Amino acid sequence: MLSRFNIHQPCKVRFFSRSIGNPKAIFVGSCSSSSLPSPEPWKKPSSDQNQIFSLNKLIARHVRSGDIDEALRVFHGMRAKNTVTWNSLLVGISKDPSRMKEAHKLFDEIPQPDAFSYNIMLSCYVRSGNFEKAQSFFDQAPFKDSASWNTMITAYARRREMEKARELFCTMTTEKKNEVSWNAMISGYVDCGDLESASRFFREAPVRGVVAWTAMITGYMKAKKVELAEGVFKDMTVERNLVTWNAMISGYVENSRAEDGLKLFKAMLEEGTRPNSSGLSSVLLGCSELSALRFGRQIHQIVCKSSTLCNDVTALTSLISMYCKCGELGDAWRLFQGMEMRDVVAWNAMISGYAQHGRAEKALSLFNEMRVNKKTRPDWITFVAVLLACNHAGLVDTGMEYFDSMVRDYRVEPRPDHYTCMVDLLGRAGKLEEALKLIRSMPFKPHAAVFGTLLGACRVHKNVELGELAAEKLLELDPSNAAGYVQLANIYASRNRWEDVARVRKRMKQSNVVKVPGYSWIEIRNRVHRFRSSDRIHPELDSIHTKLKELEKKMRVAGYTPELEFALHDVEEEQKEKLLLWHSEKLAVAYGCLKLPEGSRIQVFKNLRICGDCHKAIEFMSEIERREIVVRDTTRFHHFKDGSCSCGGYW
Repeated sequence: MLSRFNIHQPCKVRFFSRSIGNPKAIFVGSCSSSSLPSPEPWKKPSSDQNQIFSLNKLIARHVRSGDIDEALRVFHGMRAKNTVTWNSLLVGISKDPSRMKEAHKLFDEIPQPDAFSYNIMLSCYVRSGNFEKAQSFFDQAPFKDSASWNTMITAYARRREMEKARELFCTMTTEKKNEVSWNAMISGYVDCGDLESASRFFREAPVRGVVAWTAMITGYMKAKKVELAEGVFKDMTVERNLVTWNAMISGYVENSRAEDGLKLFKAMLEEGTRPNSSGLSSVLLGCSELSALRFGRQIHQIVCKSSTLCNDVTALTSLISMYCKCGELGDAWRLFQGMEMRDVVAWNAMISGYAQHGRAEKALSLFNEMRVNKKTRPDWITFVAVLLACNHAGLVDTGMEYFDSMVRDYRVEPRPDHYTCMVDLLGRAGKLEEALKLIRSMPFKPHAAVFGTLLGACRVHKNVELGELAAEKLLELDPSNAAGYVQLANIYASRNRWEDVARVRKRMKQSNVVKVPGYSWIEIRNRVHRFRSSDRIHPELDSIHTKLKELEKKMRVAGYTPELEFALHDVEEEQKEKLLLWHSEKLAVAYGCLKLPEGSRIQVFKNLRICGDCHKAIEFMSEIERREIVVRDTTRFHHFKDGSCSCGGYW
């Protein structure tokens, strides 16, 4: 423990001299001992006080700018100092973890430390993560004000040690408890997921500031209790700040209610609140999920008009990601090229964008440029993007080399996402046994996604035996995973094993697992049109069916035959062909052909993986209609043009 606790408290002194040999620099105060006389304090001329005040300001300015060495130079050059002088320097030194010993030594040398001095050192211990010393220092400190108690309570709350935080909170006197104390407890319980305790403290708090209200909104959104979050937001009795708006908007997006998030963002702008890069990231993610390109372009205008956001790396990277996911790869590339500074996240966004669009050569070229540049070091997400690029292009050997290089050359340890990419790469190439061998060699317990990926590969290659194993493992880890049941049923259906299909569907029903319905959508004249397979709701279905029948005739003449294995029902062939013709992606493409100018690009989005028969049919449609058709599914973009797809049939 610091020697401060092993010495008697010194006399109360207003100013402190660097040299006892200079009597003009010594100012006498009153000693705490009652046995000593109490002489009249000698008043220093105000010019010296003014000099100390001005030099203290200079030290504080150097500390704020991070120039500690210059602050030390001023400090050591001062003829006289007061407690503020010592504290100002201590604040700067204590923020640097490498100067901990220096901070301790400086604290011990303070002639008359005050509560602020002790709080600085307490914060220093907390930041260093040495909670044992922090607690001991706190217990022995002669001064404990509200800030002291709040520092410890907040520290424990952030470590999710809520029992210790609560113990301190209950020990703290009512007079010392303030808004910060209550906020720390509420936020701590929210972070721990204990919303019941958080709500109780929220109700009992004598004063509820914007931090407490925002914490409750964040907690409810994380717990997927959107309605409760909406209620808190609506009932707020204090003015909402930007953090509050961001919590609601990001909460909507994370809970698959992106449309509500975009509406709330509009309301925020109308109230005059300016967005920051964090909030824009959530909004642009919502644009990506909805494929709301027009809205995303409006956000781009906001960024360009803002003097702070126009060069903000986070905001620009979010725009790049949005353009990539909305199919505008050219806009993303131009934005990337125009960035004055690029961090690893920006590189990752652009490499991922090319990978998602099947542009493996460009993605890998950009990765090599990043490596040669050497200003930015690849991280684990970079390698996910690189492996994804190899995956979409079927570059098995190249992918294996990058997987090995990741550890060997960059010391990036493989994570579950990397293994999932590798299993997909091997599986889609038909190397199912190698994929299974890789799963069994993983240094940690295989996760659900990796078995889901293997199951998908078994579906492509119609491997029933391995598919059953993958489905069994997947459902052991995630019994509510609808894809596990659906993919296995699809494998059986492709083999005409309808009794097994019925058995899987029965088990799925008994487990109360509901399949996510597949649907596709297309935006025309700023309006989104959604379609489901065999759709009966759209007001222009008659025209769409007529167009599809017209296209089907031309497709058959050109050599198209329906892939009946993708009609997953035990019905006659004619009925299967009809079901396939009315798949959601075909309905959306036909509607685009009807409504968009001849030769213009059609862009369709689907919430599931594109159907194999639809993939084949849209290749024919692109040639017949003489236009590019882009389909984004859950894994990648498919660019259909002149009768072929950018994936090269490898997807």
